[in-house]
Amino acid sequence: MVQDRITDAVRINARKTDAFDVFNFKHYIGPNPYLDTGALVFDFALTRSNKPLPIEDYVTIIGDRYPHLEDKTYDSYAHLFARTVSEVGKLDMGLHLDRWSVKPYENHATISIQSLHERTTRGVLYFVWDWFEAITQDKDIAFEEQLSTLQNRFRQSVYGGPTVYALLRTSQKQGIPTFYLWEEGLMQYGYGKKQVRGVATTFDCDSHLDSDLTTRKDDCKAFLGTLGFPVPKGDIVLTEREAFAVAREIGYPVAVKPVVGHKGIGVTAEVRDAEELESAYDRAVQAIPENEPTRVIVEKSITGADFRLLCVNGKFVAATERRPAWVVGDGYSTIDELIRKENRKSGRLDTPTSPMTKIQCDEAMEQYLEQQRLSLDSVIEKDEKVYLRKVANLSAGGVSIDATRTVHPDNIILAQDIAQHFRLVCLGIDVIAQNLGESWKSNNFSILEINAAPGILMHLNPAMGESVDVPSHILETFFKSGTDARIPVITFNQISVHELQEIIDHILLQHPDWTIGAVCRDAVFVNRSEKILSKDYNKNVQTLLRNPKLDLLIAEYEEDILEKEGMFYFGSNMVVLDNPSETEMMLARDVFDNSTVVIRNGNNISIRRQGLIEEYSLGEDEPFTRVYLKEIGTIL
Repeated sequence: MVQDRITDAVRINARKTDAFDVFNFKHYIGPNPYLDTGALVFDFALTRSNKPLPIEDYVTIIGDRYPHLEDKTYDSYAHLFARTVSEVGKLDMGLHLDRWSVKPYENHATISIQSLHERTTRGVLYFVWDWFEAITQDKDIAFEEQLSTLQNRFRQSVYGGPTVYALLRTSQKQGIPTFYLWEEGLMQYGYGKKQVRGVATTFDCDSHLDSDLTTRKDDCKAFLGTLGFPVPKGDIVLTEREAFAVAREIGYPVAVKPVVGHKGIGVTAEVRDAEELESAYDRAVQAIPENEPTRVIVEKSITGADFRLLCVNGKFVAATERRPAWVVGDGYSTIDELIRKENRKSGRLDTPTSPMTKIQCDEAMEQYLEQQRLSLDSVIEKDEKVYLRKVANLSAGGVSIDATRTVHPDNIILAQDIAQHFRLVCLGIDVIAQNLGESWKSNNFSILEINAAPGILMHLNPAMGESVDVPSHILETFFKSGTDARIPVITFNQISVHELQEIIDHILLQHPDWTIGAVCRDAVFVNRSEKILSKDYNKNVQTLLRNPKLDLLIAEYEEDILEKEGMFYFGSNMVVLDNPSETEMMLARDVFDNSTVVIRNGNNISIRRQGLIEEYSLGEDEPFTRVYLKEIGTIL
C-alpha cells in the first residue's frame, strides 16, 4: 500500500499536530507532464508527528458530505485526498473540473488536480487538508462557511460570470480551444486566423454602432417604431415636471426607467399615480451613471408577463418568462424570515451555475410591499403568495421559467425580423405579453427594449422548465466543430533556429501566402521575420496564437519548459521527437486521432499516423530533417 511507503517523509509545511503534509506546488495553465489539462500539482506525504486514522474512518466522514465517494476503493491516503480535493473543487456548482491523478514515490506521492483558477484551487486544497486534519483530531470544521468563501472566490474571478463560464465549459466540451487574454480583458476562442474574441455574449464581429444603439433606449425604441414593431407610447423627460406631464398625457399606469441602464436597475413598472411617479423618477435618476446626462423614459405600462426572446445569429433560439421574486406564507414567519429561508435554498446559491440569485432587499422592495400594505415584519397567512417587486429582475432574485416551446410562430418571426436589423451575434428582446402562445398581432404585446449583451443562464439553467443549450448555438455560429477552431500545429521537443527557418522556408514554398508563427528556446519568428522573445516561454506561444493572421504554428517544448511551465495549447497535428526524455514523451500523448508522430531514438525512426506504425533506420549520413520535412506535407 502506498501509505505504508511514505511514512518517513520529513515535515515541510505541516504543523506539529498534522498527520499529513502538502508541499512543492506548481500550477500549469495547460497540458503538463501530469495531466493533459491545466492543473495544480503538489506533493503529499504522511508525517511522523501524528498517526493518521485508518482510511475507512476518513471515507465514512467524507461520505456523509459526498455519499458517492463512500462507494469507491482507495489505494492510499493520497488517492483519497486527491479524489476529495477534486470533488470539493466542483464547489457544489457542478463545475467541470473532475480530472486528477496520483503518482506514488517512495516517501511521497505527487497529486495533480484539474484547475481553472489557481487561487480557488489552492484554497480548495488547503480547505481539504484542514478537513483531513480535523477528522484526525476528531474536531468539527465550518464546512459550509468555508465552501461559501471558495464559491465567492471563484465567482469573483474572470471565469466566474455565468455567461463566461457557460461558454468556457461548452467550448472545452466541444474541443474548442479557449483562453483568457489578461491584458485585453477578453476571452479568445480558437487559434490564429480561426479565432473569435469577446466578452460574455459580445464578440469582435459585432457592430459597435448597433451595440451602442441598443443602449440608447430612446433612439432604439424610435427605430423599432419606425419599422412598425409594437412599442409602448411614451417620451423622454429631463425633469420631474416633464415626467408628470408625459404621464398625464399617456395616462397611468406608466413605466419609468433611465435611458442608459442595464439589468433592470432604476426601472419601475406600473406606476399608478403622481406620488409613485415621484419615487420612480428618483430611482431612475440614481441609476444613471455619473458621466451620463439625466434622461428618463416615461412610457405606458403594459399589463402582462415579462419575457425575454433570444436570437443568435439572427435566429430565434429561446424564450424565458421572468417573474419577480415571491414568498409563500406559513402563518407565523415574517416576510423577512421567509426571504432568509428562501435564500438558503440550493437553487439560490448565486453561483455561475445556480438557476436563481439570492433575493435582494432594498428600498424598491420595501416600497412595493408598502403599496400592498405590508412590510418586512409582516406575517402573511399560510399558502398566501406575496410578490416582492414589480419588476422581474433576475439579478435581484427573480425567477426564470422556460417558455421556448410555447412561442407562437408570429412571435418567432417578429423576433427574427428585429434581429435581422442588427449585426449582433446575440440579441435579447424584452417584451410584455399576456401569453407568448398568442400572436403579437392580436394580443396585448409590446417590446420594452433590446439587449446587445444578453445573459444566457436564464435559458441554460432556468428555475423552472427545460434547458436550452444556448452556448452551443452561439459557438456554432463560429465553429461547426472543434477542428474548425484550430490551425495546424507542429510540435518539436528540440529544434535549432537554423532548422526552424528551414521548416518555415519549406512550408512557404508550398503555401507562399501563409503566415507562419514559430518559436524555439532561442527565437520567435513570423515567417522569416524575427520577433521579440519573452522570458515567459508560453507567453511567446500565446502571442503567436493570438495573431489573427496566423495559418500555422511551429513550437518547441523541451523538458525543462514542460516541467516548469507546461504547454499553452492542447493537441498537435504533428509531433517530432528527437531522442525524447520520458517527460518529453507527453508531447506524443496530446495528439489527435489523425495526427502524425515522428520519433527518433538513435538511428531508429518510428512514424505513427492514422493508427499505422512505420519503423526503419536512418541511412548513413541521412539527416533527421529529411524525415520530418517529408511528413509535414501529410498534415497541411
